[in-house]
Amino acid sequence: MNPQPISPEDATLSFRMSIYAALFASLMAAGAAIAIPVGPVPIVLQNLFVLLAGLVLGGKWGAASVGIYLFAGAVGLPVFSGGTGGIGRFAGPTGGYLIGFLPAVYIVGKTVEKLGTRPIVLIFAMIGGAAMIYVPGLIWLKTLTGMSWIKALTVGCFPFLPGDAIKIAAAVSIHRAIRTVIRSA
Repeated sequence: MNPQPISPEDATLSFRMSIYAALFASLMAAGAAIAIPVGPVPIVLQNLFVLLAGLVLGGKWGAASVGIYLFAGAVGLPVFSGGTGGIGRFAGPTGGYLIGFLPAVYIVGKTVEKLGTRPIVLIFAMIGGAAMIYVPGLIWLKTLTGMSWIKALTVGCFPFLPGDAIKIAAAVSIHRAIRTVIRSA
């Protein structure tokens, strides 16, 4: 079986997208460094960059960027909230949220690929993405701590919803500026 040769244009695009994926992984790490502790789950900006990666890079490359970020953290680089890293973070109270980044970025990216980049599409894509972060996050938080569902929602979801609304609004504006720069590159 002979593999199909890759055109120079495809190789250039793959190289560029790889760079963008790595850049978004770095932004996720920077966003995690800005953490406000409010209980077992801190307020961070990393989920803004997860959602933005889906908007800008699409499902495949957005998932690659989150994969890079999660791998870097799993091998011990201090890229998670509070400047921490290591595989053990996935077993801690925020582990489910970290795992939720992968389906979130993929869903956001695929939604935008299929439905376009009108602001209403971006908003609903990110709401769906945020839900995909909360579902495994809350399930894991409840399972790990033995909290009731009400308590898990009270400490692991409700305090973050206003901030998520602000992040989603900001991401719509940021998306417009970033897409323009990426398309002109």
